[in-house]
Amino acid sequence: MRIMRVGPVGRERPVRYDDGHYLDLSPLTADIDATFLAGDGLRRAREATDLPEIDVTGQRIGPPVARPGAILCVGQNYAAHAAESGSVPPELPIVFYKAPNTVVGPYDDVLIPRGSTKTDWEVELAVVIGRRARYLSSPDEALAHVAGYVLSNDVSERDFQLTVSGGQWSKGKSCETFQPLGPWLVTTDEVPDPQALRLRSWVNGEPRQDSTTKDMIFDVAYLVWHLSQYTVLDPGDVINTGTPQGVALSGRFPYLSAGDVMEVEIDGLGRQRSTVRSA
Repeated sequence: MRIMRVGPVGRERPVRYDDGHYLDLSPLTADIDATFLAGDGLRRAREATDLPEIDVTGQRIGPPVARPGAILCVGQNYAAHAAESGSVPPELPIVFYKAPNTVVGPYDDVLIPRGSTKTDWEVELAVVIGRRARYLSSPDEALAHVAGYVLSNDVSERDFQLTVSGGQWSKGKSCETFQPLGPWLVTTDEVPDPQALRLRSWVNGEPRQDSTTKDMIFDVAYLVWHLSQYTVLDPGDVINTGTPQGVALSGRFPYLSAGDVMEVEIDGLGRQRSTVRSA
């Protein structure tokens, strides 16, 4: 099942997408949020019948999950990306937080911050939590706590992240609009193996990243289990699982400038297209 949110910022309508048909979920829920996910909302949305069909032509596509309680991110989770960043692969997951108010839709503009010279793209598989995960016993339990998966672009400002960071990365990750999500929340039954997905990115139509999630150092199940040992993961929380090689930080490509167009894609999760503007 694919769930999305359609409409102006702050007034998005929940929608179920079925083979070209857009079905209004408003009779079931006001939004796709923590309350919906914790209340068995995905099952109710799947089983609902007689939902009104709506026309989304010309409407904005919002992020498929309303503002999450937390966005947890995993750094350098692909060995080749760690190498292009000048680092050895980590022995344990590198974890940082991203401000929830960074979330925008898959086709919304991304703003280069004031003073930025090194704004970068990062295609990532994002995990949306569906059941509270607290001190899970093993990675074997982890995927039962996942509602689904979302295409993510973990936009970053590398100078803010690494030079003026003060030792942590969130300054370079939490600028406004730095978290495009969507277009869909795809439920776990449609993604039987999250470690077998192809990820790609382009800037102005030129290829940048091309890899698969099988190259993750720490897989999705391990990450959910690991994070549950240090924090409580609540329904609606989002985990960015890392990006593969091919970003501007590598030195092989220029950083983003106003007018550039970023596109990111993951098999089965859709494609985004974001135009870069100046803040």
